Amino acid sequence: MEDLPQDRFNRYILLMIKGKTKYLESWVITALVLVLGLPFTTPAQARDFLLLQSATTTQNSGLYDVILPKFTADTGIDVRVVAVGTGQALRNARNCDADVLLVHDRVAEEIFIKDGYGARRHKVMYNDFVLIGPEDDPAGVAGAATVADAFARIMEHKASFVSRGDDSGTHKAERRIWKDLGKNPETYSGQWYLEIGNGMATAIHFALETRSYILSDRATWTALRNKTGSRILFAGDPVLFNQYSVIQINEAHCPDIEKNKAEAFAKWILSSPGQTAIASYQRDGVPLFIPNAGP
Repeated sequence: MEDLPQDRFNRYILLMIKGKTKYLESWVITALVLVLGLPFTTPAQARDFLLLQSATTTQNSGLYDVILPKFTADTGIDVRVVAVGTGQALRNARNCDADVLLVHDRVAEEIFIKDGYGARRHKVMYNDFVLIGPEDDPAGVAGAATVADAFARIMEHKASFVSRGDDSGTHKAERRIWKDLGKNPETYSGQWYLEIGNGMATAIHFALETRSYILSDRATWTALRNKTGSRILFAGDPVLFNQYSVIQINEAHCPDIEKNKAEAFAKWILSSPGQTAIASYQRDGVPLFIPNAGP
């Protein structure tokens, strides 16, 4: 494990104790668990806030800065967000370290429900994944007919590709594309295939610095600044559809969750005020997420 930035770590610990931060970075969470042995949550009866385990893309895109203040204004409920990859968010929730989830991997979500950890799952919103790369496009992916073809060209040219490598919804989507190709890029890990084990914004910045290709959700890419030198080279394949869902935790498995707060959040984000708040988050007049509340 790399050395932690101690001053920054101490600041986050202090903010958490004082309840001053709503967004916990993944490296802070890892440090709390591995170094200090602390749980993700305080006992439910002592909490006066809702704990939302979330994909990083919804935080990195800036969506929560828009919708959570509106939710709190409407309900009086404060929200703390733990933004990690979808896979980690689901694992945390299995350990009852969540009241509600907002994630984006249908297959893993359905397993979570089937295994009895989730009570209800509803569609909330969607966008799409996009393939980003250097403007000069050395692998020629802009001319690909499908995203699988684009990935095949990257492998054929051994062009630098950054993978989140963090079991997130985006990482799972990337792995499905490689699997459909019958390829295992991890064979080339550390060569042209670069696994960084971090969130979407960090991964994109690394790809920019190394002139690499990367699969990203459209919202995070759109929300980022200073993207000179790279652009979206491929999009539009139905395989790249990216659905987000809200999942309430099963009280039978986790009896100490903030059930009422979780129900209020799910009801709000699926309601007209919540869906309107999502649609209102735009860049240059284009919504970053498309609301589609439903079963």
